[in-house]
Amino acid sequence: MRRRYTAGRLLEGDLAADPFDEFAAWLSDAVSAGLTEPNAMVLGTVGADGRPSSRTVLLKGIEDGAFVFFTNTGSRKALEIAGNPYVSLCFPWIAVERQVLVGGVASPVPRADTEAYWRMRPRESQVGAWASRQSSVIGSRGELEAAAAAAEERFAGEVPVPEFWSGYRVVPETIEFWQGGPGRLHDRLRYRVVGSGWIVERLAP
Repeated sequence: MRRRYTAGRLLEGDLAADPFDEFAAWLSDAVSAGLTEPNAMVLGTVGADGRPSSRTVLLKGIEDGAFVFFTNTGSRKALEIAGNPYVSLCFPWIAVERQVLVGGVASPVPRADTEAYWRMRPRESQVGAWASRQSSVIGSRGELEAAAAAAEERFAGEVPVPEFWSGYRVVPETIEFWQGGPGRLHDRLRYRVVGSGWIVERLAP
């Protein structure tokens, strides 16, 4: 299957001085284009055995120069982050011929931030977090549904934050903006941390 990239160009003069401002503009464009789950990002981690793994998670905010998401601390992703905090993020906005690639360091957010976000979640999502020991082997779908029913009954009122649930913040060292171009001459402009600021580098496609 052949694809022609025709959406446009990305030149150095187009970029904001701050990569987070540029990201906000691109995310807004993705939302305006009607993309499904424009805040979905592929999180890449590496295990103790040196093998990489990836999965899609949702960006829940950008705070204090970091990309924030939430997950079960017993999940594969969280355990791998505990052993090796270097991660990658990829926002694959294929429909608009763009992607953003982030490389950085992940760490847990303060507990108060986790609790504040937890209170914003729908009740069914809160119950689901208690029911699922994420990434562990289970016997059947019925086992999962039974755990959810038990959690629903256990927490008739307010659902507390599990000790095994937390937010993570990814502080970027690089943020690359990729724009598809004709003849596969794509534009790749990467912000990279140098000292206390950012420089912009053009990468060959």
